[in-house]
Formats: sequence, C-alpha cells, structure tokens
Amino acid sequence: MKKIWSSLIFTVLILVLAACGTSEEEGSSGDGEDQSEITVGASSTPHSEILEEAQPLLEEEGITLNVEEYQDYVLPNRDLEEGEIDANYFQHIPYLEEQEEQNGYDFANLGGIHIEPMGIYSKDFESLDEVKDGTTVLMSNSTADHGRILSLLEKEGLITLDEDVNKVDATVDDIAENPKNLEFDTGIDAALLPENYEREDNVLVAINTNYAIEADLNPSEDALILEGSDSPYVNVIAAQSDAEDNEALNKLVEVLRSEEIQTFIEEEYEGAVVPVDE
Repeated sequence: MKKIWSSLIFTVLILVLAACGTSEEEGSSGDGEDQSEITVGASSTPHSEILEEAQPLLEEEGITLNVEEYQDYVLPNRDLEEGEIDANYFQHIPYLEEQEEQNGYDFANLGGIHIEPMGIYSKDFESLDEVKDGTTVLMSNSTADHGRILSLLEKEGLITLDEDVNKVDATVDDIAENPKNLEFDTGIDAALLPENYEREDNVLVAINTNYAIEADLNPSEDALILEGSDSPYVNVIAAQSDAEDNEALNKLVEVLRSEEIQTFIEEEYEGAVVPVDE
C-alpha cells in the first residue's frame, strides 16, 4: 500500500512541475504568441526612412521589422532570391519585371507604396530654352528607366518617339525626331548621376529621386523637368512568390499605406515622394 501511495504522490508531483513549466514558458512571450520578425532590404533614401517610421506601428501589431540598407539596385533582388532578406522595398514595377525576366527571379509584388517622380536636372541651364544643339543627356544604365526619361523629353518637345513603340519600353533607338540633336549617354550607374551632375558642364542629367534627395537636390524646385504623379513607376514591396500570403509582410504593406505613413511621406518629402494606396 505504501508503495502505491508513493507512486501516486510521485506522479502528482511530476504533473504539477510539468504544468508550472508550461505556464512559465507561455508567460515568457507575454500572451503566449511568438512575435513575428521580418527583414526588409531598402535603399537608404527614402525607403529605409519610411520603413523606420513604420517600425513602431508594426511593433504594436507584434511584428519586429529589421531594415537592411543597400546603396545599389542589384544586391537587394539577389539577396531576396537567396533568402538573405524577407522582402525588399527599392524598385518600381518596370524594373522588377525587367529583373525577373533577365535573372529568372520568381517574385511577388505585394503592393505599391509610393512614386518617386523622375527628374531631369542641369546646373547650367535654367530653362529648357537654354538647352543647346548637341547637348548630352546623361541617363542610368537601367534600361527600365529609359522609356521613362525619353517620355519626359518628348512631353517637353525635345524629341519625338516612334508612334508605334510602347513608351515604357522605349529606348534611344526609338527616337523618331531629335531637332536639337541631343546625344545620349546611357552607361552610368544610377547612384553616380548626382556626381556627374556636379562635374559635367552643359549637360542634362536624369536622376532618380532617391539619389537626388541624397545629393541635397529638391526635385520640385531644382528639376527642369519633373514627372507627374500619374506615373506607372510605382515603388513596391517585393517578396519571393511563396511569401505572397505571409501575414507579417502583408501587414507591412497595410501599415505603409496607412494614413499615418502617407502623411509622413507627404510632409517629409514635400512632393518629391508621392504616396499611393493601391
């Protein structure tokens, strides 16, 4: 009988200790639910700044957001493909589609966040009327931006594109009329265009807004030509295709489209970055 009671007491003690251990383990995470953690690669300006503004809002939703900054347009997609980051936020839709085609990436566009109007600048010409015959236009080596830049020049009457070409896909070979005999240099890394703007004389320089802001240029004041808010070049959150239904990443998009973040974008960048909500 004593042996039976000893066994019963021992069993009860084991059950009590196991229950205490379970309670302690559940209590360690507060409500018993693990906090989600995501890492998003982004260009330093404005993308990482916008993400940093969203961090406390995501924290309230139980999501920890880590921001990995990049200074180029190649590594964020490569690292996403290799699983080094969970998503990236630096590129517009045509560039994303071009990179998928060229590199075989299988990414999902989780949603658009903002537009960065492309600007064409010159430190020497104060108006388009001063643009001389034979002026060189400096453009990035990202062919996804070429149609964008050429469309701006066409809109201002500096060139005419072949009427049969899709303007998003246009290249310098699609220029039908060039009354000022503009020359085009399309081999420059986008990050180096502000340096060319400062160094080169009597040129037009097409600069992406993120690099313009980093170089202390105000697109709405300094650009000779500035893209409108109806641009198809929306900057998006991209992730691997199998993460399309990831709750934390979709909550990130929701927060970035929130009124609080959209107001931040409008006030912080004064029209140089334009929020979208679809």
